[in-house]
Amino acid sequence: MSAVARSRPGRVVRPLLYGLIAVGLVAAGYYLWNGPPYPRADPDAVAVRLKAQAQRVYDEAALPGAPGVQSRVETGTCSYRGLRSVAHIDRGRLDVRSFGLSWQVTDVPETTARAAQARTRLRLERDGWKLVGKDVSDLGYRFEHPGTGDKVDVDWYAPTGTFALNTYAPCGKLPDGFSEYDWPTAAWTPR
Repeated sequence: MSAVARSRPGRVVRPLLYGLIAVGLVAAGYYLWNGPPYPRADPDAVAVRLKAQAQRVYDEAALPGAPGVQSRVETGTCSYRGLRSVAHIDRGRLDVRSFGLSWQVTDVPETTARAAQARTRLRLERDGWKLVGKDVSDLGYRFEHPGTGDKVDVDWYAPTGTFALNTYAPCGKLPDGFSEYDWPTAAWTPR
C-alpha cells in the first residue's frame, strides 16, 4: 500500500473528530452558560392544581370564618440558571414563572388549628406527599408532591391565631402570549 493511500483516512477522520469535539465544547459551553432548561408550564393546569389543593385544605380545616387576603393564583419571579445567573443577578426571567396561592383565617383557636393541621397532614401523607420542612413558621409544616414538585405549607401563627395555607408550584417556562394580568383561570373563591 502506498503512503498516499494510507494517509487519506487520517485526512478525513481527523477533521471529523475535531468537528465533533468542537460541537461538544460548544454544547457544553451553552449548558454551562444557561444551565438546565426549565420545564414547560401550562399556567391553567397549574392554577387548577393549586386551587384544588387550596380547596381541599380549606374543606379539611373546617375553620370558622372565611379566608382573606388573596383569592387568586399569583406568579413569582424565577432566576436565570447557570453562569448566566451571575450576569443577571438582579433580574428574573420574563418567560419563566413560579405560581402560588395563599389564604388565611384569623382568630382560630390553637386546638382548632391543630386538629385542622392533623387532618391535612394525614391526607397529604396518605396521598404520597413528602414532609420537607417542619416549623416553617411558628407552628407549621411543608409537604412536597414528588411528581409535580408542588409544595403545601400549613401554618398557624400563635400571636394572631392565623391559620394559613400557602401552596406553590415550581418555576416553569410560560407559553408564548401568556399574560398573568388577563388570566381568568387564576381566580379562586372557596366553596
